[in-house]
Amino acid sequence: MNVNKAIIIGRLTRDPELRSTPSGRQVASLSVATSFRYKDQSGQQQERTEFHNVVAWGKQAEVIAQYFVKGQEIYVEGRLETRNWDDKDSGKKMYRTEIILEKFEFGAKPQGANSGYGNNSSAQQNNNASSAEAGNDNSAKDNSPKSETQVEDEDIPTINLDDEQDDVKIEDVPF
Repeated sequence: MNVNKAIIIGRLTRDPELRSTPSGRQVASLSVATSFRYKDQSGQQQERTEFHNVVAWGKQAEVIAQYFVKGQEIYVEGRLETRNWDDKDSGKKMYRTEIILEKFEFGAKPQGANSGYGNNSSAQQNNNASSAEAGNDNSAKDNSPKSETQVEDEDIPTINLDDEQDDVKIEDVPF
């Protein structure tokens, strides 16, 4: 049995970069920092930070580019993939290991950042997302004013990614 699964929760080190492949498919690149705390041999508390390269495709790439900012927390599930290429200048073979995003969740915004979905909310975007709630009758909804932390269903983006099941072709990768 083989398993290739990566799960991280961290903060974006820069705003997501959204690009299009020559065929028009959207791809977003993110850098996510995670930290690990441990005690060294002398008993001193140490912290080590890892930086992860994450790649999102299709609708997920569009949502991430639209709603995420540097410093925001993100939950990422995906698979590890290593690509290689020959450096144009040195001719040396280069390698880059990335997490190919399969599922993500919104995390806390950086302090002072404003959002349309509230600072305590969480939204999940994955390949099993459905539009089951689209037919719900909202006429009985409470019309009281919203506080900053209350979240209405229509404030959270919902995307059906069932049509995004195509495999990524290497010729579509713009980098």
